[in-house]
Amino acid sequence: MRMNAPVLPDDLRARPLSARSVVLSLLLGAHPPELPARELGRLVEGFDVGGSTLRAALSRMVAAGDLRRTDAGYRLSDRLVRRQRRQDEAVRPRTRAWDGDWEMVVVTATGRGPAERAELRAHLTALRLAELREGVWLRPANLSRPLPAGLDEVAQRCTARPAGPARDLAARLWPLDAWSGTARALLAHADRADRPADRLALFAAVVRHLLTDPVLPPGLLPADWPGDALRAAYADYRRELTGRVRARAGGA
Repeated sequence: MRMNAPVLPDDLRARPLSARSVVLSLLLGAHPPELPARELGRLVEGFDVGGSTLRAALSRMVAAGDLRRTDAGYRLSDRLVRRQRRQDEAVRPRTRAWDGDWEMVVVTATGRGPAERAELRAHLTALRLAELREGVWLRPANLSRPLPAGLDEVAQRCTARPAGPARDLAARLWPLDAWSGTARALLAHADRADRPADRLALFAAVVRHLLTDPVLPPGLLPADWPGDALRAAYADYRRELTGRVRARAGGA
């Protein structure tokens, strides 16, 4: 008898996907992010999306600037191509050997409104930095990515080394046990999701969780960290979905 899968947090539970979400998931996983209209129509049938529903969703998405019409079909807008790059980086983060240095960003701009402050916080979080105290953000310098030059307008950037144990600081900055528990719950649910629509929804939740992985050096992580296992599961699903795309296209 199957044991119950661990319960997922509300914000990561696999939700039924709308036609828009199905289309975006398929195009975000396509390289280049473009599919012929006929092929897209055949694909969404496997995810419980009918033809009339798809046509209405595509019209709304073009009007909203999510998609662009091409000679053959539909392509992600430039804004969503940038989202695709962030998603790809979440699955395959570029790291380098860690020498003990930490990136530090100290916010120096003043007089900003709540919306501007929230936007900056979201931007720094997306860079996998964590806030030690208000306006002071840091992380181990093990990612192969420069910080955007635009940060210089609102913050001071520098390199630092903590006086105390780096592992203790990492545990203070990130909820590592909670992240690990959710990742294991997602892996358990992935093993139990059978229907194509359920699997697409589940792995959309996997991507959202991978975007919050701090991608720390191995020596700062708890034992049996499931980050690599979750990335491998998503990579397997991408191959599964690519095979579905090719099979559908071959049957056209």
